[in-house]
Amino acid sequence: MFARRLLGLVLLLLLLGPALPAGPPALRSGLGIPVSCRLSRAESELRCRVPGGKLCNDRGRCECGVCICQVTEPGKYYGPLCECHDWVCETYDGKICAGHGKCDCGKCKCDEGWHGEACQYPTTCNLTRRKSNEMCKNSQDVICSGAGTCQCGRCKCANSEGNGLVYGKFCECDDRECIDDETGEICTGHGKCYCGNCYCEAGWHGDKCEFQCDITPWEIKKRCTSPDGKICSNRGTCVCGECTCHDVDPTGDWGDIHGDTCECDERNCKAVYDRYSDDFCSGHGQCNCGRCDCKEGWTGKKCEHPHLCPMSVEESTKKCQGNSNLPCSGRGK
Repeated sequence: MFARRLLGLVLLLLLLGPALPAGPPALRSGLGIPVSCRLSRAESELRCRVPGGKLCNDRGRCECGVCICQVTEPGKYYGPLCECHDWVCETYDGKICAGHGKCDCGKCKCDEGWHGEACQYPTTCNLTRRKSNEMCKNSQDVICSGAGTCQCGRCKCANSEGNGLVYGKFCECDDRECIDDETGEICTGHGKCYCGNCYCEAGWHGDKCEFQCDITPWEIKKRCTSPDGKICSNRGTCVCGECTCHDVDPTGDWGDIHGDTCECDERNCKAVYDRYSDDFCSGHGQCNCGRCDCKEGWTGKKCEHPHLCPMSVEESTKKCQGNSNLPCSGRGK
């Protein structure tokens, strides 16, 4: 009996043997490579490096020549070099693969009857040429914004070099406008381009982020903040600590909006706004930083009321009544 139990215990240990840990886990070298790895750091990174020079496409870490991809939400990176992500496929009209295909490792696999990088083109077109062109017109009635061709009611943007810089439902975005003429880089490498416009990193400015500020981002914000705590009073753009105010008089004389932080708005001094009118403060006062300083004998936000009225009550009421049955149409006094 004892021999039979001993034999059963031996067999059980043999069966469980492969599942039991063989020893302590491998220690790490401090370089991200397990001590047990037989590859040098250079050899390990060589196996993890993509043609562009990045390790694991900057989406994971390299351990002994193997990419351990980062898990992100939503979705996750995968593939030998973390090159795949099912959330980075081409979109059309706000839909991944135009809603006519599935995303597989960053590329659209189109459903039957559809083709194109975003599965946006039907294989068989049932539209007339006129109807197709109408669907391709932008808000200015220009077919594909003049930067592409119309294919069955959908724009195919002109990207002869395959750089994808012209895009959008109507090819309305042209990121070539962000390329700096001298460096050839988009936004000179100091910003991001969105639909043909450069959005610069802190400390840089210019149409293509080509100019660097000589003050800190904190000082820039401080100089551009208006007394009410808004950047350029929400009436201008802050560039290197200086506000460029919107709606400046096109003649170049004096802008309607001015001040170090665009805090002065001359339009507040006009009874009816007309940028070419000089009728400030109803002709009875001086406009100072959007506030009327009335002449003697006049009052009101825009100096529209006399202190002493030469009219009788009846004359005043009749003038305010006009063609209405009630003075001020019953909506004022």
